[in-house]
Amino acid sequence: MHIALYGRPVNLNQVELAEAVFNLLRQAGCTVSMHAPYYKFLHQHLPTIGDLPLFESHGDLRKGVDFLFSIGGDGTLLDTVCLVKDANIPIVGINAGRLGFLSSVSRETLPLAIESILKGHYTLDARTLLRLESNKPIFAGENIGLNEFTLHKKETSSMITIHTYLNGEYLNSYWADGIMISTPTGSTGYSLSCGGPIIVPQSESFVITPIAPHNLNVRPIVVSDKNVISLEVEGRSQHFMATLDSRSVTIDNSYQLAVRKESYAIQLVRLNNENFLNTLRKKLSWGLDTRN
Repeated sequence: MHIALYGRPVNLNQVELAEAVFNLLRQAGCTVSMHAPYYKFLHQHLPTIGDLPLFESHGDLRKGVDFLFSIGGDGTLLDTVCLVKDANIPIVGINAGRLGFLSSVSRETLPLAIESILKGHYTLDARTLLRLESNKPIFAGENIGLNEFTLHKKETSSMITIHTYLNGEYLNSYWADGIMISTPTGSTGYSLSCGGPIIVPQSESFVITPIAPHNLNVRPIVVSDKNVISLEVEGRSQHFMATLDSRSVTIDNSYQLAVRKESYAIQLVRLNNENFLNTLRKKLSWGLDTRN
């Protein structure tokens, strides 16, 4: 079995975890390849890993990879989306961070998790992606996201106005610090912190969440993901921040933007003892009396 490893080459605290993952996979007889920048980082601290096959792009990953292991937090797993794209490679999130909604395998459960995956004791969760379309090139052509697309004012400038349309029909003009369009997967992230609802992964919907709206009667709205959501932005400042998952660029009001559902999904590995509702209860401490 061929396992590809991905991580961000920045955190020395994760070196020990990466070594544990690598050793367990090698002991199980797996072929291991690694993202080239991550390998360069780890090899400085773990020279015993030796030479490995390396990959850098989506094209490299299409060559016989069975699973992609993401070592880090949820942000690290989001990075893998643009590597996997439509290759239909299942992604395993190994959590070296804190909350870990997507990266569900902990340090403590790592040996059992790898054993379960290699034995086929898992389920694949198909997660909706969104695609950003624009009248000008943006995000270097990597216009897909698993969590959300956000338009936000720059720095300390005054609030902006985002004119929003569903399939060309006018919805609202949001006077706010920004606006966010989230998938069900992203509904437990930034959208949740801005007052958006939690959406179960199979709901086939998007959430439009205003960020600090000027009008307090404006609230998040859930719409079918069959809609195309078009956005036009204006404000006193001529420049705005656009983000797609963990990537960000500066744009101006000449950009015309639209968000739609991508034609393919990302496959996340879920062990058989896990489900979305259990994760919610555990991560958000539901059902627990936290009073002292």
